[in-house]
Amino acid sequence: MNLKQKLKNNELTIGSWIMMGNTMSVEVMALAGFEWLVVDIEHTSIDLSMTQTLIATIQAKGIKALVRVSKNEEVVIKKVLDMGADGIIVPMVSSKEDAQQAVEYAKYPPKGKRGVGLYRASGYGTTFEEYKKWVDEELVIIAQIEHIDAVKNIDEIIQVEGIDGTIIGPYDLSGSMGYPGAFEREDVKKAVQKVLERCRANNIPSGFHVVDTNPSKLQEKIKDGCTFLAYGIDYFFMRDAAISGMKNIKEELI
Repeated sequence: MNLKQKLKNNELTIGSWIMMGNTMSVEVMALAGFEWLVVDIEHTSIDLSMTQTLIATIQAKGIKALVRVSKNEEVVIKKVLDMGADGIIVPMVSSKEDAQQAVEYAKYPPKGKRGVGLYRASGYGTTFEEYKKWVDEELVIIAQIEHIDAVKNIDEIIQVEGIDGTIIGPYDLSGSMGYPGAFEREDVKKAVQKVLERCRANNIPSGFHVVDTNPSKLQEKIKDGCTFLAYGIDYFFMRDAAISGMKNIKEELI
């Protein structure tokens, strides 16, 4: 079953985040069994050339390649999709208009206004008709909910045709409320809960990026009803294993 269908069925799917611009990072992460990996070009130094290389590497491993674009902007969305990305995660979707804009930039007319580029996604122009059909049937568009305005407008956002699911960005959401990183504040937790409840009521996949590599943190979100879950970050897994290993070694030497 493809990712689009799993999202339609609101079935659990787990992926992770690529923030290191190196194909080895993807190859190592692929060993874990993630269903999809997100190339982050919003908060990293990964350029568009490396983005295409990472997309191809992810797909070569039989995993769906998503890109968290730098902003809800026509050119960057068009470029990563022409490169062959299986979907996009669009940051700072805070209104119905933002969601509609993301869909329009990703879809060809008459559903959108994406320009045609005969590049990697369409077999360099040899399979454009097939690719047009694929865009309608399999392209994934995720709205990132990471501002308190998005929480207020969540019902309108998730009703936009073409939005396949949501994913909460907890750092920016709490930051928009004046408390970046303060996830345990009651008002922040209530904001998150409202998004989850409204998605559940409308049978829309709700997602969350659990950056903590402790699996119990991910399991908590599964219990909360999240079905589109990003677990960890490539260098967080490396960081946490290295720190934990050295801590244990030092303790044994004392």
